[in-house]
Amino acid sequence: MAARSKKVLLKVIILGDTGVGKTSLMGQFVSHKFSNQYKATIGADFLTKEIQIDDRLVTMQIWDTAGQERFQSLGVAFYRGADCCVLVYDVTQPNSFRSLDSWRDEFLIQAGPRDPENFPFVVIGNKIDLENRAVPTRKAQSWCTDKSNVPYYETSAKDGLNVEKAFEAVARNALAREREVDQTQDFPAPIKIPDNDQPPPSKGCPC
Repeated sequence: MAARSKKVLLKVIILGDTGVGKTSLMGQFVSHKFSNQYKATIGADFLTKEIQIDDRLVTMQIWDTAGQERFQSLGVAFYRGADCCVLVYDVTQPNSFRSLDSWRDEFLIQAGPRDPENFPFVVIGNKIDLENRAVPTRKAQSWCTDKSNVPYYETSAKDGLNVEKAFEAVARNALAREREVDQTQDFPAPIKIPDNDQPPPSKGCPC
């Protein structure tokens, strides 16, 4: 008897400074194509790709948002309902690495996930095919460790190195969170017990 695949739709947001390669990573993952011609994303765009993760057929809807500050106000509509967030920086541009904190904070504020401490992030250090590297691997790994052990991958959107592996980790992290949420929702709603720490207000002497 053939195993039945469970279909899942995952909304993935890619964030990072302008020019770090967000659009190129999407293009390499979805269609195995890379273009040297840089074109800034205006607002937001998304691509979809189906992948098999264990017994699940996963449709990844990957949203590429503009890195320019003037488009960040568009964030709320795009961030809502996200299942995972990918933070991308350019290993040759230290400023793009330093921006990870603000992108992460911005996402948590705009998306408003129920459990921000455990929301699944994946960090990608892109452009490792270039020789003028400026951000050491250990520095990025340390940042990820400090943020609750966020998975970290170094990629080349140009060569395709580790791109598939990174996006598979994105899907797996999102699915793991989905299962945790499902399990908590299986329990009945908790019964609210009155707070007895405070004495009831006095109604005067009962004599």
